[in-house]
Amino acid sequence: MTDPFRQRPSPEALTQLLAGTAGESLGITITELGPDYLRGTMPVDARTVQPFGLLHGGSSVLLAETLASLAGYLCLDPGAKQQAAGIEINANHLRAVTEGLVTGTARPIHLGRATQVWEIRIEDAKGRLACISRMTAAVVGR
Repeated sequence: MTDPFRQRPSPEALTQLLAGTAGESLGITITELGPDYLRGTMPVDARTVQPFGLLHGGSSVLLAETLASLAGYLCLDPGAKQQAAGIEINANHLRAVTEGLVTGTARPIHLGRATQVWEIRIEDAKGRLACISRMTAAVVGR
């Protein structure tokens, strides 16, 4: 796929967009904007685990949607006053994670005028797949 991103802010600038959001509350940091992906990390700690000490599925989904929504926005024409808003997300939790950082990578599957579909792979610190997610976003005016 050719470079889908029409905007290329730094990872630090993207992380700053998370100020005051659920993403900031869970410690999400954007780490890389690649040629066809957006990558970020989230700690596995008291903010992101369920009562039995495992990474909470909802935390994984929040990481997935954060990455896909930001990536989707970066694919839009900055002058068009549009945003990508998640309308459906699913996730399969494949491996328990109890510590460290998880890394999510969002890649586009479909980038249309009205909808986008993103695949988000979340891996543990050893690079093992912990969660696979797919999000559909509507392209809407803002």
